Amino acid sequence: MTYFITMNEFPGFQEVKTNSIPIPASFFRDLLPEISDPGELKLILYIFWRLEQMESRFRYFRRQDFIQDKRFYKSLGTAQQSAAEVLDTALRNAVERGWLLKAQIKLKKTETVYFLNTARGKAAVQAIQHGEWRLTGDEDIPITLATESPNIYRLYEEHIGPLTPMLADTLRQAEQEFSTLWIEDAIRIAVENNVRNWRYIAAILKRWKDEGKDERKDRQDTEKTRRRYFEWENPDR
Repeated sequence: MTYFITMNEFPGFQEVKTNSIPIPASFFRDLLPEISDPGELKLILYIFWRLEQMESRFRYFRRQDFIQDKRFYKSLGTAQQSAAEVLDTALRNAVERGWLLKAQIKLKKTETVYFLNTARGKAAVQAIQHGEWRLTGDEDIPITLATESPNIYRLYEEHIGPLTPMLADTLRQAEQEFSTLWIEDAIRIAVENNVRNWRYIAAILKRWKDEGKDERKDRQDTEKTRRRYFEWENPDR
């Protein structure tokens, strides 16, 4: 059978892993069934793609970033609505639904920046709200966090122990799931409690992810985590 491709017909997906864009399973399970607005659906898929193109660890979007991509922006417009209306509706729905987080900064004027709702995104919004950001002088990426966080691999070696290749892979995976600030805080708590072990650090991170990170409860809850950890490590004691 011979296939003929017209000018506007999609030619097919390439079977190359390096061209793939990772999308969390929670998008298909929790978000996709709830999204009815085509503009919002386009927006979230576009953001997943754009995030993979960004090299900075401090990754965010401004409204103008979507507008400057003329092909994407043009695709939002319809006969009934302008692209600007569709974009603004999609951004509003995304924030209300909770998969996008927003924060406001004062440059020449007050500007809104958007982050994907991940642990790293939440930490970035919190840092901005506390004024912990600085100008970069780059028009494309005008702000970054005020101070560079210490490298978590160096932090682990200095305070926990030698970094084996397997542990390096574990830390790399943790960076994808949790913000660097969370990992740094969990390492600090492990040191304070004299439990220099990745399993204990991972238990703290998991609790924060499941229950939320509350500074007022951390000391009490990490003591519970420490006791549970020792009970698990020494079941006969």
